Amino acid sequence: MPHQLISFLQSFKYIPSDDHDLIIAAFEQKTFNEGDYLFKGDQVCRQMFFITDGVLRIMVRNEKGNEVTHYFLKENYFCTILNSFINQVPAHESIQAACDTTVLVTSHAKLFTLYEQLPYLKELIDDITHKALLEKIQIRNNYLGQNSTSRYKLFMEKQADVALRVPLNDIASYLGITPQSLSRIRKNIR
Repeated sequence: MPHQLISFLQSFKYIPSDDHDLIIAAFEQKTFNEGDYLFKGDQVCRQMFFITDGVLRIMVRNEKGNEVTHYFLKENYFCTILNSFINQVPAHESIQAACDTTVLVTSHAKLFTLYEQLPYLKELIDDITHKALLEKIQIRNNYLGQNSTSRYKLFMEKQADVALRVPLNDIASYLGITPQSLSRIRKNIR
């Protein structure tokens, strides 16, 4: 069976078979349980994750100490705190498993060594990351100006597969509403 990361990369660009083992060797498979942190904010993010199964959430703690979900990422997405990872500066955001999740993880050092060995890979991963970032921004922009019921309906329309796998508190935080409001909205929609 083809390696999931190689198959994903090849959906964007041909990867010579001689390079497969080199790429695979730069990543290690890890499994996280729902609620586990892959990265805690206020430090430098030194890892990049490729999600093979499950959902991750990018979140921060607001001034009141409440967790606020910025994004959900699912299978076949790279996940890191990009500015921190690239520039090696502390990040405020954290990465948490929103459900049981399996990822392939590489370090900043391993990835940049791999980029030196396979220069085309940096451009490829940068392009994939750039497209994913634009997609996340577009999804978030769709919620702007919408009332809470409309945001929830849009979330269920656009990200139903995520909605079925993550806790309702995380969805409420992502949509900018209280869990109680989300419960009322869900009850009124049924």
